[in-house]
Amino acid sequence: QVQLVESGGGLVQPGGSLRLSCAVSGDTLDYYTVGWFRQAPGKEREGLACISGTDDNTYYVDSVKGRFTISRDNAMNTVYLQMNSLKPEDTAVYYCAADWPRYGSSWPLLSIYDYEDWGQGTQVTVSS
Repeated sequence: QVQLVESGGGLVQPGGSLRLSCAVSGDTLDYYTVGWFRQAPGKEREGLACISGTDDNTYYVDSVKGRFTISRDNAMNTVYLQMNSLKPEDTAVYYCAADWPRYGSSWPLLSIYDYEDWGQGTQVTVSS
């Protein structure tokens, strides 16, 4: 089990950028897959991107592909989500989650049921 804390959210204008951080504690990050999710009011939690612990492979859903970049710094036990060209529809609470590698997991890991440990979220608001 690990603990995750998101930070970096806030209010930004359309077209702007934010970088979210996910600080992990309780275990080394090296072998975990980490995902970023978001949940808008009245909507289901939506998987956005994930990065594997074994080979740093990444995956993005179409709605954020080319705009968002997931990365990790294992020495700092931190995963990042760089968000560019933000749109009002990106407004949501953003969560990071960690998964210890398991046999039978299906890449990409974009389901909430793929993950054991979750942060408490950080609010991102995109508005004029």
